Amino acid sequence: MRSLFLFLLSFLLGPALAWSAPNAREILTASDAIRNPGRPFSVTVTLTEFQAGKQVDTSTLVSYSRTERQGDQFASLIRFVLPARDAGKLMLKNGNDMWFYDPASKASVRLSPQQRLLGQASNGDVATVNLAKDYQATLVGDEEIMDGERRTRMAHKLALTAVAPDATYASIEMWVDAENNRPLKARFFAESSRLLKTAYYRHFQLQLGAERPTETVIIDGLNPQSVTLMRFSDYKARAIPDSWMQRDFLPRFQPN
Repeated sequence: MRSLFLFLLSFLLGPALAWSAPNAREILTASDAIRNPGRPFSVTVTLTEFQAGKQVDTSTLVSYSRTERQGDQFASLIRFVLPARDAGKLMLKNGNDMWFYDPASKASVRLSPQQRLLGQASNGDVATVNLAKDYQATLVGDEEIMDGERRTRMAHKLALTAVAPDATYASIEMWVDAENNRPLKARFFAESSRLLKTAYYRHFQLQLGAERPTETVIIDGLNPQSVTLMRFSDYKARAIPDSWMQRDFLPRFQPN
């Protein structure tokens, strides 16, 4: 009789337990929505490079991002603001293509998202990306980690494998807060499985309707004394014309 009761109980609870189990893709999609607004927007990105705790370089950019008509991935136009020698230069990422435009030479050249922009930040790091569109996610398990503000958090650990040809990294390990799906930490790997960098997402603030990370600390995979800080500020919802995301339009781009 007891065995029959347990069988019936497991039969009734089984679907509920399966329904409540976390889904890796859903977790990653929810985390993407925290990192990125779901509507066209601009944001100021300040990159600061440190070596052994000393600042050695800095750059300020403005990123204009919107979802593509097909695929729902972001397209991004990035305008260089500072230092003055770089002011007016542009980077464009649209689909599989990434371009750099220099108004001095009036030439646009193809870029790789993996190329370093400043310090540990690559070109692909400053372009807005929904990871769930470029990576296949697997839930590895739950574990306690130290977040970017030195607090212990219970997190879902995800293993991400690139499925898009233009993905910046071959694979990623990502930790997402089990309580609220905030991105906490990520480790980025090359095709050889070499650790390229570790990133911590921190200083969450209300921006365009959600608590988003306004700082990302990027630590070199070989030299922990090499650190780059990415700060995100001045979020604005705005109309972004289709023309801004076309390579042929770059010489005519004027911010408004």
